[in-house]
Amino acid sequence: MNMLSGLGDTIVALATAPGVSAIGVIRLSGADAIHIADKIFRGKNLLKQASHTIHFGHIISGDEVIDEVVVSLYLDKRSYTGENTVEISGHGSPYILGKIIEAAVAAGARLARPGEYTQRAFLNGKLDLAQAEAVADLIAANSKAAQQTALNQLRGGFSSDLKLLRDELINFAALIELELDFSDEDVEFADRTKFQALISNLKSQVSGLLESFKLGNAIKNGISVAIIGKPNAGKSTLLNALLNEERAIVSDIAGTTRDTIEESLNIGGILFRLIDTAGIREHSTDTIENLGIERSKQNAEKADIIIHLLDATDKEENDFDWLKQFEDKTITVLNKADVAPVSGIKYQISISAKNKNNIEALQSAMYEKAIGEAINTESTIVTNARHHEALQKIIESIDAIEAGMQNNLSGDLLTIDIRRALHYLGEITGQVEVDRDILGTIFGKFCIGK
Repeated sequence: MNMLSGLGDTIVALATAPGVSAIGVIRLSGADAIHIADKIFRGKNLLKQASHTIHFGHIISGDEVIDEVVVSLYLDKRSYTGENTVEISGHGSPYILGKIIEAAVAAGARLARPGEYTQRAFLNGKLDLAQAEAVADLIAANSKAAQQTALNQLRGGFSSDLKLLRDELINFAALIELELDFSDEDVEFADRTKFQALISNLKSQVSGLLESFKLGNAIKNGISVAIIGKPNAGKSTLLNALLNEERAIVSDIAGTTRDTIEESLNIGGILFRLIDTAGIREHSTDTIENLGIERSKQNAEKADIIIHLLDATDKEENDFDWLKQFEDKTITVLNKADVAPVSGIKYQISISAKNKNNIEALQSAMYEKAIGEAINTESTIVTNARHHEALQKIIESIDAIEAGMQNNLSGDLLTIDIRRALHYLGEITGQVEVDRDILGTIFGKFCIGK
């Protein structure tokens, strides 16, 4: 179904998570929301009540009382969606909440589609498109950094930055357009030197936003860390030490870990996904172990960070030639450092996973490898792949503008690339008409009720 069809209807959905809870909230939004709610509410006449008021009563279906509830009213532009909105807070029984939704549908509402409330907020001018996407990021936030970054975007931080860039470009584009109107008189309203400075500044800011995507992706999706090493190097013991609890089986028997084990760890507000892999040795007659070894190599290739764990007591060669290609993302860690290490082993950090010695230093190294310096979540950080793609298109347009200016192109040819840059700046926030399929994809990822 077209995501933009049926937007004049009044919609209803469960706004809280499904399942048994103390309280469940059902939300109605649309022109008839108050009227429909009044049909199924026994208490005050909701049609005569003011916005932002709360009323106690009962939800009924015919003569049957379904639940004892509290109803909150939000009228017109003073709601999340910019429409009349009613929130019914009832007891959190899935059966009861389902009956309330059934009653609302029977009274004239229809079930909401995923993301339809936020979509209406966007279409009614309550949020721009970047802010709307930040709502989904905020709901899905699984770390402090992700929460703070999404909150900054929801407050309009990213949108404000883009608006300033777009306004500057629009002002200059208008001057060039004015020149075209007076082309016969050979006048120049747009100072090319100032325009060059503007384009240079625009390119610098957009490039900075593009560069922030690596950090933004780490904040939003977490950092994958593969723990790689020979059998009995202490990989599972290290996993347990990092997590500060026993999550992986530890044994002196080589090859105990046959498959990958994944756990999550929060360091400095960033989520690290730890992958304990099967021990790697070049020759094994065990088919299952060999499959685990191959999977370990695949995980190392895909991981954002590799912890190459060395055994301080191992006299044999510790280097894995295939790991050298991943040197930039590898932290070499010497385990069992409480025992006198074999001489000649090269490493960056020494630890004792068993005794949990120097684990904090390893965590700091992991954070630094992934993020670098401390995160400033008040600054604009790009976390959305759609935004990243649009910013790349903007850079391409700016490059074309610069090339055109160097070649002394006429204003009418320059405006083609200026308009292209403006289009992609506006596409991020929805200041230009966005393709319906794009809107469907964006809001279709939301949960129903939001």
